Amino acid sequence: MSTDRRALLAMAAGASLISLTGVLVRLADVPPTVAGMYRMLFGGAMLGVVLVLLGRWRALSARAWVFCLWPAAAFAADLWLWHRSIHAVGPGLATLLANTQVFFMVAAGVLFFGERLHPRFFAGVMLAFAGLVLILGDGWSALSAQSRGGVWLGLATGIAYAAYNLGLKRAQREADPPAAEPVLVVSTLQCAVMLALAAAAEGVSFAIPDLRSLAALLALGLIGQCLGWVLIGRALPRLRVASVGLLLLLQPLLAFLFDVLVFGRPTAGHEWLGVAMTLVGIFLAGLRRPAGQGATSTEQT
Repeated sequence: MSTDRRALLAMAAGASLISLTGVLVRLADVPPTVAGMYRMLFGGAMLGVVLVLLGRWRALSARAWVFCLWPAAAFAADLWLWHRSIHAVGPGLATLLANTQVFFMVAAGVLFFGERLHPRFFAGVMLAFAGLVLILGDGWSALSAQSRGGVWLGLATGIAYAAYNLGLKRAQREADPPAAEPVLVVSTLQCAVMLALAAAAEGVSFAIPDLRSLAALLALGLIGQCLGWVLIGRALPRLRVASVGLLLLLQPLLAFLFDVLVFGRPTAGHEWLGVAMTLVGIFLAGLRRPAGQGATSTEQT
């Protein structure tokens, strides 16, 4: 099997695995902040053990540890918002809304790095917005207060995840030599501590109610923060950007399908059309520009 074919399969497998995270959050049956804390705690510990066993762990400098606080805080905000959005509008729509991070990444490139917008970006925004209108069905006014809040939380998740992507890239550059996986472990465990403090401030219980909940949380750490991203991280350098963007869209698409199949989300034909339009819009907006004009991330939650 060729290297490119292996990379394509690894990327598809990784995107498919992380599409399960929204479902696992619902199945965990613990408060949203606690679910995020256990995801990061279990996932960071698992990845750290794997790196040590493979002899790939490298100690980070104090400066790198400080810079890891940026992605840690951003992802803590991401999970705090996203897990509440999942409970309000379901894992499918919540994951789709979180993937609007592509638009915020492009906006950050324009505001902070002097990048220029490509006409393709505006086409993607309009297409994605039209798709979201179709998904929302009878209109904004017909939604319950909980659903409207869930939509706003999902969009805010996209902002937080864009900040995470930018922070993670900066933290990785601060490591000497660059050490992507150790940086991910450190920022993940820092994020777990932040979410634990947030949960304590909320006064919620850290108790895991039963074995099903424990299994869901362990799977959330393994899939959402360890195995899925190891596969994606290894495949990224060996694939064309268009292929990466297209394959990563498996995550929101499969998350929406799981929402329908597992939780019985009622979905009409115009909503499926909206899902397709939103995914195409995200893909168009996330395509990198020609060399010399900068690039944006295509990573997903």
